[in-house]
Amino acid sequence: MRYAIATGRGERDVTADLRGALAPVNTTHRAAITDPAKVGDLLRTLDGYTGQPATCAALRLAPLLFVRPGNLRAMEWAELDLDGSEWRIPAGKMKMKDAHVVPLPSQAVAILRDLERLTGGGRYCFASLRTSKRPMSENTINAALRRLGFDKETMTGHGFRAMASSLLNEQGWAPDVIERQLAHAERNKVRAAYNRAQYMAERRKMVQAWADYLDALRAGAADKVVPIKRNAPATA
Repeated sequence: MRYAIATGRGERDVTADLRGALAPVNTTHRAAITDPAKVGDLLRTLDGYTGQPATCAALRLAPLLFVRPGNLRAMEWAELDLDGSEWRIPAGKMKMKDAHVVPLPSQAVAILRDLERLTGGGRYCFASLRTSKRPMSENTINAALRRLGFDKETMTGHGFRAMASSLLNEQGWAPDVIERQLAHAERNKVRAAYNRAQYMAERRKMVQAWADYLDALRAGAADKVVPIKRNAPATA
């Protein structure tokens, strides 16, 4: 606009009228472990957690599902279809207010079936110790990580998302598939509507491959695991 005014193509800078109209996009960088060998160490440490069984289950699910910590702790049994290997999170619980379907790898289904014997009679998978009417505290996962020796500069509950995103991108999975799994908002609304139900088949393959990859890292195969290349175009 300044160029237009300087060259006589415009009379004034109309963009001044838009200043402050759009909120700035604030990006928060979360501490996360992304080195494969260190991820293996992390997973073995999580498996050794000796606190509450529900907290232990949440710690084991966090790297598998890499959902937002608030969604994980508020998981309800009514939202789960373990036979269909799906978790349907209602729109009201999502940051962007869109319902989100999370495909579950077989390892996550196994963890949830074990947990069902403990908390399946209530509403929440991870109920508060004080009352079954509320989910566990938002600080529970981070407190457990601190207890296991991971400070806030090393790993956080939210860091499991960054960990998965980083490694899955390195392995060649389609960025759109990863972003949809992370439930990141699509800025283009037309594209968002089209993609809402897209990529499910590819996401199912990805989460199972990711869970198997984590199992290999847990077994100490960081120097032997071949990254899973997925260069083919994503399909619905």
